[in-house]
Amino acid sequence: MKELFPAKQVGGYAFSLILTFVALLVYFFNMSKAIGLTIFILTAFIQAAIQIVLFMHAREIEDSKSVFVTLFYALFIVLVTVFGTLLCMIWGWEY
Repeated sequence: MKELFPAKQVGGYAFSLILTFVALLVYFFNMSKAIGLTIFILTAFIQAAIQIVLFMHAREIEDSKSVFVTLFYALFIVLVTVFGTLLCMIWGWEY
């Protein structure tokens, strides 16, 4: 019976709830903007990693390397787009 219980998924769910509670504490403790945003970003990335590894079963296929390479490439494209937009629109870089 022990092998039928999804311990990893239950643990991941509990950890996601804890991370959500940590992010919620930012609101209740009225933290500064910089600290609050840092906590939000960290908890969001950790929760995204938990979701991908545990609940989307990224490690359960034979070719899991290609899944992670594609994921990191997509993350790179997102970061280049976001920081490129910030560079042009907010930080005043002109080409």
